[in-house]
Amino acid sequence: MDGTPPRYLDPQIPMGLEWVTMPVVVATDQSLKGYGELLASPNDRSIEIVRWPAKGWRPVDLDSGDQGGVKEGVFEATWVGQVLLGSNQAVGGEYVLGYSCEPSFADRNFSLRPKQVLLWHANYHPDGGQSFFPRSFVPFLVPLALPGDDVLPRHFVAFLFDGTNGLYIHPDVWHEGIFPLDQKIQCDDRQGAVHARVSVEFPREFGCLLRIDLEEARRLLG
Repeated sequence: MDGTPPRYLDPQIPMGLEWVTMPVVVATDQSLKGYGELLASPNDRSIEIVRWPAKGWRPVDLDSGDQGGVKEGVFEATWVGQVLLGSNQAVGGEYVLGYSCEPSFADRNFSLRPKQVLLWHANYHPDGGQSFFPRSFVPFLVPLALPGDDVLPRHFVAFLFDGTNGLYIHPDVWHEGIFPLDQKIQCDDRQGAVHARVSVEFPREFGCLLRIDLEEARRLLG
């Protein structure tokens, strides 16, 4: 944990790790308290920008330090066989978000509907909030955990959205990208332009992967 960036396109996950299943919770105003908020439209809420911290005892002037602005773009997540790939135009990111099977055996030519997502990474942004709003009525999941660097796998919850609302995530809240229940989703993404990341890699730190049961999510949607 020296600040070296994760290998987003080549995580090099060892075989035989424990799978820790996250609870799936329907996203509501009540269930999201502390994590974020439901959005009724892409611009329903302004993005919080965290003031630059003072390095000494003198404070940062209150009319400065929070003027980095917001970046906007499309966040896309697509199942390519048994691998879930993500891209974020707002910050120029490309990622392997997860797998539907043991990562070492994942086949990008496999065509069956995924039954689960295995997640290897999450992060938070200390500089600002982030919002996702689906471009079509496609259900999706977002894994979230409350702030704190002593986060554990059991702290994560998979919040389920039916596609009619978006999600605003507060600064410092642990998250990963958007996970479609089926083939693909595109969301309008807005986030702080500084885009500082603090990461956790579950295989390296905890010897596990986090699991979301997509079949349970589908049952909850009815």
